[in-house]
Amino acid sequence: MSHVLTLNAGSSSLKFGLFRVGTGDPEAELTGLVERIGGAAAMKLEQGGETVRIDLSETDAPSHAGALSAALAQIEARCPEARIGAVGHRIVHGGMTFGDPAELTPEVIAHLERLIPFAPLHQPHNLAGVQAALAAFPKARQVGCFDTAFHRGQPFVNDTYGLPKAFYNKGVRRYGFHGLSYDYIAGKLAEDAPDLAQGRVIVAHLGNGASMCAMKGGTSVASTMGFTALDGLPMGTRVGQIDPGVLLYLMQQEGMSADQISDLLYSKSGLLGLSGVSRDMRTLLEDGSAPASAAVDYFCHRIIRETGSLAAALGGLDALVFTGGIGENAAPIRAQVCAGLGWLGLDFDAAANAAGRGRISTETSAVTALVIPTNEELVIARAAAAVTC
Repeated sequence: MSHVLTLNAGSSSLKFGLFRVGTGDPEAELTGLVERIGGAAAMKLEQGGETVRIDLSETDAPSHAGALSAALAQIEARCPEARIGAVGHRIVHGGMTFGDPAELTPEVIAHLERLIPFAPLHQPHNLAGVQAALAAFPKARQVGCFDTAFHRGQPFVNDTYGLPKAFYNKGVRRYGFHGLSYDYIAGKLAEDAPDLAQGRVIVAHLGNGASMCAMKGGTSVASTMGFTALDGLPMGTRVGQIDPGVLLYLMQQEGMSADQISDLLYSKSGLLGLSGVSRDMRTLLEDGSAPASAAVDYFCHRIIRETGSLAAALGGLDALVFTGGIGENAAPIRAQVCAGLGWLGLDFDAAANAAGRGRISTETSAVTALVIPTNEELVIARAAAAVTC
């Protein structure tokens, strides 16, 4: 039986999966996550209903390349009979060209390399994974799945900036990200709650990278991220929404270079910059100090504000979905956000939320609040499996 491998590199993590390809949906044989890359890294593996956690030394996963090597070693040791016919890759930025999965030929890879300035925190890691997979599996077909693709049909007013049209034509536009996650959630809603799926839904993908997407009938209408993955919500180390005048001030009055500002916005801001404690929401919730709590409050406040904005773009709201590492696992964050959305008609069920249930609003709530685990790997596996058939 043939297999496909999926690689999904985040800003501080690497998800991977080995899927069996048969007549139906690809079936996961082994999935894993390397998190906190560059720090106290650890690997979590799931196989046959069992979960194994492996602590990694700093020399094992100092970078995404090291994390990938550790992942491939585990796959070879635990699934020696696997025959990988295709490798599916999450590619954060597809630019204006790629709206569907694409085979990663040398020409396509060269085009994607030119998009690195659009997503400097992710695109290099994604493409490093492609090169490593080419070396490890030279006979396998490589397939790219693009995080920007899900948002490409947004109305012009949600796709543009108030700049001269010439910049829009050159590609300076709102691309939106986390599209693979939103694609999965849209499909899952269509299966499990078709009436809601046809309505007005906001999905909050909350993790070290965080964004929100407004969907109508399962189609992206608006998103919080824009030209790059910096905009919108504050993230682990990324700034989120900021007045462009602040950047001019930093250049003109503080004398900061473009590289220094880039480092500030991508690596030293967000939860880490606000708290001075950590970029990790788990650590901030456990810490409980005033700076940590202030960072958490700001994170939740921005989610509430963006929900209002996206609800306006939709003309109302039927459902709010939490997903991603924080959205799925941080009950206090969900509680704080939902507490600020009663004006929209969301009647929060605190007991259901604390118990980790899928529905965290009451049965009579005008807005349904759900927690749905995302599965970007399955979306990637489906695309990779398609080229093996």
